[in-house]
Parts: sequence; C-alpha cells; structure tokens
Amino acid sequence: MAQDTTRSGSLRQVTGLALPALAVLAAEPLYVLVDTAVVGHLGVVPLAALAVAGTVLAQLSTTLTFFSYGTTARAARLHGANRRADAVVEGVQASWLALAAGLLLIIVGQVFAGPIVRLLSGSGAVADAAVGWLRIALLGTPFILLTMAGNGWMRGVQDTARPLRYVLAGNGISAVLCPVLVYGADLGLTGSAIANVAAQVIAAGMFVRALVSERVPLRPVPALIRAQLGIGRDLMLRTLAFQVCYISATAVAAHTSAATVGAHQVVLQLWVFVALLLDAVAIAAQSLVGAALGAGEGAEARELAYRLTRYGLVFGVLCAIVFTLLAPVLPAVFTSDPAVLAEIPHAWWFFVALQPIGGVVFALDGVLLGAGDAGFMRNSTLVAAGFGFLPVVWTTNAFGWGLAGIWLALTAFLLVRLAAVLIRLRGGRWAVVGAVRA
Repeated sequence: MAQDTTRSGSLRQVTGLALPALAVLAAEPLYVLVDTAVVGHLGVVPLAALAVAGTVLAQLSTTLTFFSYGTTARAARLHGANRRADAVVEGVQASWLALAAGLLLIIVGQVFAGPIVRLLSGSGAVADAAVGWLRIALLGTPFILLTMAGNGWMRGVQDTARPLRYVLAGNGISAVLCPVLVYGADLGLTGSAIANVAAQVIAAGMFVRALVSERVPLRPVPALIRAQLGIGRDLMLRTLAFQVCYISATAVAAHTSAATVGAHQVVLQLWVFVALLLDAVAIAAQSLVGAALGAGEGAEARELAYRLTRYGLVFGVLCAIVFTLLAPVLPAVFTSDPAVLAEIPHAWWFFVALQPIGGVVFALDGVLLGAGDAGFMRNSTLVAAGFGFLPVVWTTNAFGWGLAGIWLALTAFLLVRLAAVLIRLRGGRWAVVGAVRA
C-alpha cells in the first residue's frame, strides 16, 4: 500500500503539486504574449493574422486537453495502487494516441486551413498571412499532443516538477528564437510559426525521453488505447460545451455594441485568469484523489474531496475580496475608453459573486476527474449549457438585456454545475475504488 504522505491532501502538499502545474499552465499564454509582442512590430496585417491563426490553433489544443486530463485520471489510480510501471504505460498509450491524432490533424489541417481561416476573417491579406502561419504551426500538432500526454502521466505519478522544466525549456528557447527568426533571419511571420513548432518539438522530445527512461514496454496496447478514447470522448464533448457557451456569449455581446463586447472581453479574461489558478488546484485534486481510489481507500478519497472543496471555497472568497477592492482601479488598467469602462460594472459584480462558487466547482471538477467520473462530468456540463446558459444568453439577445444578461447566463451555467457536482459529491457514487475504474 502506498504511504499516506502521497495522499494526505494537506495544504502544503496541494500547493506543492499545484504551483508547478500552474507554471506549466501559464507558460503557453506567456509565450503567446512574447510572440505577439515580436510580431506586433511587423505591422497590423501580420498581427491580425497571428490573432486569427493563433485562435484556431488554441481552440484545437483546448479541445484535445483530454490527452492530459484523461491520462492523469488513469495513471493516478495505478500510482496509488503501487503500480508505477502500469501508470507509466498509460503514458505510453496516450503518447501513441497523441502521435496518431497529431499526424491526422496535420493532414486535415493542411486541407482545411484556408476555409477555416477565411470563415473567421474573410478573404484578403490577413487571411492569406494567417493561412501560411497556421499551415506551418500545424506541423507541431503531434508534439503539442505528446506534451499533453507527458504532462498527464507525470501528474498521475505526482511529478509536477519535471513537466515544469520541460515546458519552460521549450518555450524559453523558442522565445529567444522567435525574434531571431522574425527579424534576424528576416522571415517575418513565417519565423514566428517556425519558432512555435520548435518550442513544441523541444518540450515533446524531453517528455518522450523521460518516458523511454522509465524502461517500460513501449508497444501500443489496443485495449488501453480504447479505454483512453472513451474518457477522451467524454472530456472532449464537455470542452465543446464550454466553447459553445463562451462563443455564444461573445457573439451576443458583439451584436449589442462595441463597448459591450470590449467590456465583456476584459472581465472574461480576468475570469479565465482565475480559472487558470483554480485549474492548478484541480490538477492536484486529480492526482491525490486518483491515488487514494487506486489504493482502495474510498473513505480517504471522500475526505480529500471535502477538504479540497473547502480549499476551493476559501480561495474563491479571497478572490472575491481582492476583486471587490480592485474594482475602482483594475478595469482602467485594461482600457481607457469611457464607454467600455461604463459597461464593465454590469459584468464586474457577477464576476465577483461567482468567485466562491467557481472555487467550489473547479475543485470538485478536479476531484471527479481524478475519480475518472468523465461520463457524469460530460452530462452535467451539457445540461448546464443546454438548460442554464444558452436559454438565458439568447433571451438576453432577444430582449436586449446587454452585458448583465450575458453574465446572468454565465451565472446560471455555473449554478447548475454547482448543484450537479455537490449532489454527486454527497451521493458518493463517484468514489469507485480500484486501480482501474470499472
């Protein structure tokens, strides 16, 4: 049986797992900022092209995060059962699946890059430049997915330090390479795309080397790949529900006024930032709860769940206090436009009030992901989107409720999810023990 220290769930241990995970989560957005700053000096067309093509690549990556989260859930159980080699084998299977999916996406992406970009931006110089960037950047897709798979199995065995080093090495080298290629080699926007692929190749290579060094069988196991595809399907549908909600919110805001969509963008990005912090806590919850269930300790897993929920609630309350205090000054950091500043309060107080709710929901997302309860998470998110968010947001569009209506829809979405995860937590059916969830 694994030692208790691997699953204690103390604040120190959660922080020790969450902080490196947070740095990994933040590394890609920070690299994108560097890339944007470099390309921004080329002119408005390259910058707009990067925005369009980068959005397509980011949405693709977001949709496929199951390579990380699904692998963590399965590997953590095996780690808790003192079956580290089998946990690493889950990483092997995820890597084979990532490689196959990445190669398929390269082929499909080369064919559809043009139509997708032109659907978003129309035709013209921006679209042409965006297509060129995207076709090069898509060559890094297998390496993006290999990095996700590597993060997944390492988090499952409670190793968040090495993924941090690997991701920082890849993005750090690429951040230096980007201006060299863009300006020094005079490649322009093409240099940005090449640097992006270089970052993915470097990080993925380190994860593959770590996998090989574990000295486990490296052959594909079809049964394990099928099991990973099952949890991947559920998590991908859940992610698509999130994307439909956020895209709908932006669409309704855009049809209201320029000031409305600007204010929505400011508050939504702050919400995404807080969600990033809480996602790191959820990753720690995945690892700890999965290990407890894998060791056959259902009671301990339930105690961990309640403890992590309390952590999430406290963190959410603290965030609400901070953003309440910052309300008079923080919006002006993002914009000086009087119309946008006048609109922001219509969303701001929803955003503040949602912090404690989000703290609980995101913590329990991590618990249920660690338990491998992907089917429930898929269904509850689809219900929250279909019966909570979408009716309110399109009613807002019809009756002109503006930004307050959009954030009322987001509130309804989160409240339905809160009710669902709390009911699931109390019912206890998620706490299925064993090295593999039946």
